[in-house]
Amino acid sequence: MRDQVLTLWPEIDWIRNDDLREQVIKTWILALEQSVLTPDDLQRIPFTLLAKDCTVSFMAHKRSVVHIAVESAKAMLSFYGDQLPIDMDTLIAGAILIDVGKLLEYDLDPCGKAVVGRTGKYLRHPFTGVSLALSCGVPAEVCHLIAAHSKEGDIGQRSVEAIIVHHADFMSFEPFVARIH
Repeated sequence: MRDQVLTLWPEIDWIRNDDLREQVIKTWILALEQSVLTPDDLQRIPFTLLAKDCTVSFMAHKRSVVHIAVESAKAMLSFYGDQLPIDMDTLIAGAILIDVGKLLEYDLDPCGKAVVGRTGKYLRHPFTGVSLALSCGVPAEVCHLIAAHSKEGDIGQRSVEAIIVHHADFMSFEPFVARIH
């Protein structure tokens, strides 16, 4: 399973801290072990069930969020330097993990189509994602990105890394659900 996770997520190698990198890998392994979804499913199912006829895959969206977040952080660091510190390992690990809980939220119908499953009816992916990550030793500052990346994060303050990942996620989500034709 480890090799499958590393194939899905080449960006994991961008995490410099060895312990954090292992915790991220373990979280994805645990999620896949507890999910009906396979790595192949993640390459074909839509990244959201909220956009009608969405054909962008879960992994295409997820990986784009990581790239958008990293490039945004690099631009911010180049302009602001020490005036706005950004922990790149926290940002990368969080961006990789923000939707790991969807593996517990989603189910497959008899035709293989992704649908909200029983767990997803009661718990959205930020909650299940934090649970998975905490059980694998992921530190609180990274779990914060999982918890705060979607609307649940609107009720509290976000760290700098969480703000960047939140906007990267919505930059690659909203155009698919709110575009003008």
